[in-house]
Amino acid sequence: MGNSFGKLFKITTFGESHGPALGVILEGCPAGLSIDESFIQSEMQRRKPGQSKITTQRKEEDEIEILSGVFEGKSTGTPIGIVIRNADQKSKDYSHIADKFRPSHADFTYFEKYGIRDYRGGGRSSARETAARVAAGAIAKLLLQEKGISVQAFVSQVGSLKLEKAYQELDLNKTEDNIVRCPDPETAERMIELIDSVRKDRDTIGGVITCVIKNTPPGLGEPVFDRLHAELGKAMLSINAVKGFEYGSGFDGVSMRGSQHNDAFVKEGDQIRTTSNHSGGIQGGISNGEDIYFRVAFKPVATIMQDQDSVNEAGEAVTVSGKGRHDPCVVPRAVPIVEAMAALVIADYLLLSKSNKLAEI
Repeated sequence: MGNSFGKLFKITTFGESHGPALGVILEGCPAGLSIDESFIQSEMQRRKPGQSKITTQRKEEDEIEILSGVFEGKSTGTPIGIVIRNADQKSKDYSHIADKFRPSHADFTYFEKYGIRDYRGGGRSSARETAARVAAGAIAKLLLQEKGISVQAFVSQVGSLKLEKAYQELDLNKTEDNIVRCPDPETAERMIELIDSVRKDRDTIGGVITCVIKNTPPGLGEPVFDRLHAELGKAMLSINAVKGFEYGSGFDGVSMRGSQHNDAFVKEGDQIRTTSNHSGGIQGGISNGEDIYFRVAFKPVATIMQDQDSVNEAGEAVTVSGKGRHDPCVVPRAVPIVEAMAALVIADYLLLSKSNKLAEI
């Protein structure tokens, strides 16, 4: 069903927001990979709630527990099982919406699909499910590091406030220097002020995350329906609150002429490169060796601390009151989620690429 992602490097996640635990089963990780638990935990810390004044105040340490697939610090080639136990559920915060549909949440659609729903924080539809993805994505990152491939994301827009610099002009290592995860300090301060003002208004705001994948070898991607950018798009659009995905020149490319947009090929040493990168590192659905870069748009968080009109399960008009602990803007905590999903895609296609040539089989 829809709880698994990937072909060879494949994850299946399980658990609910207010259940005992969340977890992931990772299949296809090659044996012999060093599994750095401290690195996985550091990735979890980047996503966890309660980390700053502009995130939800739910307190979860999100400590991982590896149950299988790792022996003496190395992957064994068997399924890796990881659980993340919930510790700070406050299910009573949601008792007031037990039979009410919250605007722009998955309450109504899950009820229509299953005839039953877990109203405690949205259950399986909660963004808390992404904790399991980050754990698996951290292992994907460890695999990519072996090949010199890096995946770095950052907040490039909050509301209408945009980071005007291109990623090539930024030091992406400064992304973690502030709580909004924007590598430009001046823009970051303005973003933090905007999010905090929205929070004080008991409202929410959306934003954009840009992701850059460097040192990807040419040749990753599968024709025709499994193009690399299509899989990246699917990965990003599977993340809660995501409303848009564009790679390379994206929608801005429509205003250019072909003579401006085409990426000319040149020979540099023993490599074929392009003089520009409007293609975003992908041509014909296959990586060309240039930087892969894309943008992901997140809507404003649907839970607001204001009364809203809605209906209940009987179709009667009701008022939904905002309660509980929620992010005023999801993008600061979504940065590691975007990186995790991107890493999972690249790791999967890296393994798939080994079956393309007879010499590599």
